[in-house]
Amino acid sequence: MDIAHLIQTVALYALPVLFAITVHEAAHGYAARHFGDKTAFVLGRITLNPLKHIDPMGTILMPLLLYFATSGAFLFGYAKPVPVRFGNLRNPKRDMIWVALAGPAANLLQALLWAVLLVLLRSTDISEPFFLKMAQGGVLVNVVMFAFNLFPLPPLDGGRILVGLLPYRQAALVARVEPWGFFIVMGLVIAGVVSTLWMQPLMALTYGLLDLLLSPLVMLLN
Repeated sequence: MDIAHLIQTVALYALPVLFAITVHEAAHGYAARHFGDKTAFVLGRITLNPLKHIDPMGTILMPLLLYFATSGAFLFGYAKPVPVRFGNLRNPKRDMIWVALAGPAANLLQALLWAVLLVLLRSTDISEPFFLKMAQGGVLVNVVMFAFNLFPLPPLDGGRILVGLLPYRQAALVARVEPWGFFIVMGLVIAGVVSTLWMQPLMALTYGLLDLLLSPLVMLLN
C-alpha cells in the first residue's frame, strides 16, 4: 500500500467529504424542523459543525479499512443519521418525502457549486493540480452521495421517498424492510447490482444535468 498516495487522497477528499456529509445531514434537520419535527434541533444536530455528524465507525474506520482491503477499489461510509420523528410532522406521509429529499438535494447543489469552482479555476488558467483535483473530487463525492442516497430502499432517503409516494398498504410493506435494509443494500452493492443498474445511469444523468446548468457560465467565460 502506497502511504504517500493514501495521504494525498485523504488531503484531496477530506474537505469535500466533510462538507458533503455535514450539509446533507443538516439539510434533513432543517427540513424536519420546517415541517414540524424539532427533534434534531433540540439535540443540536441542525448544525454545520462536522463533529456533530461524524460517526467514528462509518465515517472514519470503515472507509479506511475498505481502502486498505481493496486497494482503493471500493469505498463506503456513512454519517450519523439526523433523528427525525416522522409522527411529529404536520403531514407525516407527505412531509417525509420533502425531509428525505433535502439531503440528496443538498448534495446536488454542492456538486453544482464545486463544478462552478472547477470552471472558474480552469478559466483563470490556475494550473495547481491540487485545487483542480479537489474541485473534481467535490463534484464526484456529491454526485455519488446524491445517486446512492436516492436508491429506493429504506433506510436510504430514496426508500423513505418511496414510502411517502406509495399507497398506505404498499408503503407499509416497504417500510417493514427497513431493519434489514442496510444489509440488503450492502449485499446489492457488493454484487454490483447497485452500481450497474442504479449508480451508473443516475450519475450519468446527473453529470448531464450539471453540464446543462453550467453551459451558460462556460459560454460566458469563453
